[in-house]
Amino acid sequence: MDNRILSERIKRLKDEVVSIKPKICIERARLITESYKETESLPMVMRRAKALEKILLNMSIYISEGELIVGNQASKPRSAPIFPEYSWDWIVEEIDSFDKRPSDRFEISEDDKKELLRILEYWKGKTVKDRVLATQTEDVLEDRKIGVLGWEGNVTAGQGHIVVDYEMALNKGFKGIIEDSREKLKSLNLSDPEDLRKKPFYEAVIIAFNAGIQFGKRYANLAQKLACEETNPIRKKELEAISEICNWVPENPPRNFKEAIQIIWFVQLILQIESNGHSISLGRFDQYMYPYYKKDIEKGILTKEEALELIECFYIKLFSVNKIRPWSHTRFVSGYPTYQNLIVGGQTKDGRDATNELSYLCLDALADIRLSEPNFYVRYHENMPKDFLKKCIEVIKIGFGMPALVNDKVIIPSLMNRGVTLEDAMNYSTMGCLEVQVPGKWGYRANGKSKFNLLKILELALNNGVDPRTGIQLCPGEGNLTDFKSFDDVMKAWEKQLKFFMELQVTADNINDLAMEELAPDVFCSALVQDCLGRGKTLMEGGAVYDMMSGCQVGVANVGNSLSAIKELVFDKKVISLEDLDKALKNNFEGIEGKRIQELLINRAAKYGNDDDSVDLITKEAFDIYVNGIENYKNTRYGRGPIGGIFIPATVTISANVPSGAVVGATPDGRKAGEPVNDGVSPVHGTEKHGPTAVIKSVTKLSTLLMTGGQLLNMRFNKTMLNSEETIEKFMALIRTFFDRYGWHVQFNMISSEVLKEARRNPEKYKDLVIRVAGYSAVFVSLDPTVQEDIINRMEYQL
Repeated sequence: MDNRILSERIKRLKDEVVSIKPKICIERARLITESYKETESLPMVMRRAKALEKILLNMSIYISEGELIVGNQASKPRSAPIFPEYSWDWIVEEIDSFDKRPSDRFEISEDDKKELLRILEYWKGKTVKDRVLATQTEDVLEDRKIGVLGWEGNVTAGQGHIVVDYEMALNKGFKGIIEDSREKLKSLNLSDPEDLRKKPFYEAVIIAFNAGIQFGKRYANLAQKLACEETNPIRKKELEAISEICNWVPENPPRNFKEAIQIIWFVQLILQIESNGHSISLGRFDQYMYPYYKKDIEKGILTKEEALELIECFYIKLFSVNKIRPWSHTRFVSGYPTYQNLIVGGQTKDGRDATNELSYLCLDALADIRLSEPNFYVRYHENMPKDFLKKCIEVIKIGFGMPALVNDKVIIPSLMNRGVTLEDAMNYSTMGCLEVQVPGKWGYRANGKSKFNLLKILELALNNGVDPRTGIQLCPGEGNLTDFKSFDDVMKAWEKQLKFFMELQVTADNINDLAMEELAPDVFCSALVQDCLGRGKTLMEGGAVYDMMSGCQVGVANVGNSLSAIKELVFDKKVISLEDLDKALKNNFEGIEGKRIQELLINRAAKYGNDDDSVDLITKEAFDIYVNGIENYKNTRYGRGPIGGIFIPATVTISANVPSGAVVGATPDGRKAGEPVNDGVSPVHGTEKHGPTAVIKSVTKLSTLLMTGGQLLNMRFNKTMLNSEETIEKFMALIRTFFDRYGWHVQFNMISSEVLKEARRNPEKYKDLVIRVAGYSAVFVSLDPTVQEDIINRMEYQL
């Protein structure tokens, strides 16, 4: 697997895209601003459709040398468009430092800076963020200084976090969706106010999908033009084929595999152009593409090698998509991620193994390309073919963090527990980092961009609700650490602060969503999710069949370790007094006495991740307050059509564990002020003393069946460990054990600390080294140095 040889075409396309320095593209900002100025009297849903039309018909298009799949998001590969309708202030503030960031740098010319700043003048007071800042509660805004909630990513970008109905696009083509919308429009009774509200939506869908058809034909015309100029007969034939394909799709249903993969790319591309939301994901690619593959193979019009090359071209196109975010958001998601999740394997709707020849081929392409996009997943179930699991391990062993694995045994019942039908639950797919949803039937943000800093909440609980860093108190506490008479008092203080901020999180997210619903309805995306066309509603109005959302809870293990240390060393064994602990925390463990207290906390208290019930069950108890409480809150779509309409828990932390730790002082687990917190439900770095099996046992004591929003476990091994059939068998047994115990998700980095340190010293030699960060992979040298250090410090397990 390590020795696969790329075709010359794929090697050239990959080398080109990896070598590009990301830039800012201002075309979209220019075109959407022109359109908004022209449509100020129209309903917002129509303005959005008209803006998308203007962009698709006027943006620069190109076809790179050797490309077989065409379509670009911006004027150049890896360039990031600007989406001023969401926010403008951060662009003005950061425009001169885009190329100087610690990570995720973007170049922009001086001329483009001047034009962009002129464009942004129009947007002041008109954006989603402007509306949110004008309507958010005082407590939510005040928390921006404290650091419990991280909700601003939602309003500076867009919704995203979705898997649309790709099968709808394949079966109907854009023309079929337009025809459906026209039929809906004709059947409206415009004397009925409810029907009258639907009219602009259907009209907007027709505009958006007609624009999509014309977008495809622009590439058909360009390909034909290039074919006329081409002297190489082989490339000339390829360009003529591209022209024919783009003249047919996306307007019509595809007739073969090549047309099918091109329409899937057009759908994905237009979604990325319409909204700046990330985690726009591909769903069960091997399932909806397999009929086209099988038919073409049987007809003899496609070879396995040709299909593989097309899939590899598709992966490179996915990597070419890029997004720029404010630094306040970027530091939580370092490494240029777009989280375009693609999943293979799993089961059919009637419970049979769904693995097919295309599932294997997608893994081959992943092994060949080794880029950070797509974010590749495999659905595990107990009847998965052994050779397919072994193939997954062969790819994992290469060392770029993919594929990650999720567990049908826990996810299907978790979805059904939330009201999802058995048939839909069996058809689930991953999205974004590792969240799940029913493809084509779920609303935005099964897991959202908002972060929830659990360890910060514990710090507040131990300080009477007062933030030691800022002196702000939003929720009066139950006393200071030195006031508590028992461990029950500590838990009571924790619960009070946790419930206060849980409610604040819901308030913040719902205010964000009200602004999104009014100011940024995504017409193209909505039409591709059931049952928006049936209901005549956008997604944010309640058009989806299912709608459940969550934020990311960060620092679960640190909270458990801290609470356990207080119980064990202060109240049970009385090794440390409350006064001494309080003083050591306030002094950040400085001085001889401070270091003595820190060593006791680190070495004498049990730690989560070692299969020790004394700490594992406290971790579960502390987190279960949130897990069981958040589902009682409603989102803005509740009662408006979708099943659910609630919030659900998730521990998909991305790289938020680093900045989340930066705002928290010293904590009773022995962690010093500002240090990162644990990622996902992984143990705190360096605290795992009894190997990977103990980690698995600790993780699976948590309420995994209730974690419908996703639960992340990171593990790191040295790939030299998998150097024999015996060790590969042991590794497969480890995976099976984890999933048999209702583990939710696991992903592996197979790379040594020495390689990572060398890459940090000599980044120019490792420009395509991809590493697993959290629920996503990224080019290691593109990461913030603090995130690099956090990854290097992860435990390297042995079997």
